[in-house]
Amino acid sequence: MTTTCPWCGTSYTAFRSNCVNCGGPLPPPREETAAPSSIPDIPEPPPAPRDFKSSFVWRQLLADGWAIAAGIFALLGAIFTLIGIPLMLVVVGFVFVPLGLLFLGAGVPIFIWRYNLAQQTLNVLRLGEPALGSIVDIHENVAVEVNGRHPWTITYGFEVDGEEYEGRTTTLRPVGFTHHVAQPMYVLYLPDDPTQNTVYPPVM
Repeated sequence: MTTTCPWCGTSYTAFRSNCVNCGGPLPPPREETAAPSSIPDIPEPPPAPRDFKSSFVWRQLLADGWAIAAGIFALLGAIFTLIGIPLMLVVVGFVFVPLGLLFLGAGVPIFIWRYNLAQQTLNVLRLGEPALGSIVDIHENVAVEVNGRHPWTITYGFEVDGEEYEGRTTTLRPVGFTHHVAQPMYVLYLPDDPTQNTVYPPVM
């Protein structure tokens, strides 16, 4: 029986707990039966706790348009500030330092916000309970551009104990060509707070 990694597409003829290529956890092999099933043929999340590496946070930040833009602002702010301080003796220093502090003040809080969100997503991926949901909306934010690409937002819905919830995930991948409205997908959520949720496998 062939097992395919839902993260990078690598296939294995024998089951492994983690993909050798990308390190992501692999779904357990399914027992094939002749009876038809109403469950879509999509990767089912393995039982918690799942072996997601801490490096997942940085991989997600590298695919997050907000985090990339914030990192650029923070980097420019640090450069302008470091250049401006020695130049405070001349007029140009009084331009660089305030501008650098402005960039730092804008970039650092946003980056911390996105980093904390990525940490929450990692926690949900490791410990969350699965629920079968579906895509509600997909749209491209053409007002924002990062490295020549526009971020895409997938809005999805799922149900827990008869109550409906909604979540969003953002990526720089052109998911409008690979995903569609009403497409089924698994969602992971924290039982004590279903508002903390993410899609499985995550879109990066």
